[in-house]
Amino acid sequence: MKFSAHHERFELARPFVIARGSRTHQDVVVATVEIGDRSGSAECTPYARYGESIDSVIEQIEHFNLQLKQHSVLSPGWVHQQLVPQLPAGAARNAIDCALWRLNAQASFPAPLFEIKPQIVTALTVSIDTPVNMAQQARELSRQGAKLLKVKLDAENVIERVAAVRKQAPKCEIILDANEAWEALALPELFQALTRYDIRMIEQPVPAGKDNLLKGIPHPISLCADESCHTSDDIAGMIGCYEMVNIKLDKTGGLTEAIKLADQARKQGLEIMVGCMVGTSLAMEAALPVASQADLVDLDGPVLLKKDRENGLVYKNGLLVAREQFR
Repeated sequence: MKFSAHHERFELARPFVIARGSRTHQDVVVATVEIGDRSGSAECTPYARYGESIDSVIEQIEHFNLQLKQHSVLSPGWVHQQLVPQLPAGAARNAIDCALWRLNAQASFPAPLFEIKPQIVTALTVSIDTPVNMAQQARELSRQGAKLLKVKLDAENVIERVAAVRKQAPKCEIILDANEAWEALALPELFQALTRYDIRMIEQPVPAGKDNLLKGIPHPISLCADESCHTSDDIAGMIGCYEMVNIKLDKTGGLTEAIKLADQARKQGLEIMVGCMVGTSLAMEAALPVASQADLVDLDGPVLLKKDRENGLVYKNGLLVAREQFR
């Protein structure tokens, strides 16, 4: 058995702007595991917010490959269950874990490993811009059949931007993503003011590590943890601060931990959202087993790209149309 990894770059359809900055392209790492005549590939997106880079993730995967050479007899199952969990949660482990899931899926064919919904409502993203331009984005997405919009925000002109989006997308469900930017705002007043726009959920209003700022604050709109919740070990700290957690495979370190996190969150009475970093269909497909059971789904990464991979997922009328995966 051996792993390899390489870097790929995808141009974005338009500049993507969130509270932490903007970009015009997305860099990803693809890991491939090979054993005999079988192989499995998976994609991850290194994230600077978590101290990752393309080089650091490729180095982690290459180091893992060197570790494998220290073992004389390896089975995919043993590697998956014993060695992969020893890696730190993050993009590199995600690529390794999901590559092994794909390899296992080939061995199990034609029996499916997971039940995947054939159609899943996914959020489509409105990135930060002027209220007028955000309204135009919302109008375009609504005309394309969007059912759920994810509105990116910073600390500026929050109400104006949300009002502009809501006016142009009156029938869409809306979630807001502050990306940790609202710590200095008067949150009780802001949460109350946003209720008039029929908002389904607000994601990560305060910086990770400062979640206790949310305790005791009235919030008629549900709050969702993103940057604050990476793995099942983080669940205890979310109680009393959030009603939902956003599960991303690049945070959990793969599908294995994502399934565990979803299970632990449900047991604590939290709702589940499945999100993504910007990436191609290869990355989105790996999240479908948990997305098929989620309350909210945000897997629109390929929609943000100028060009997806060949034979990618189909996005139509606000739906992610999934082929059966992991077969």
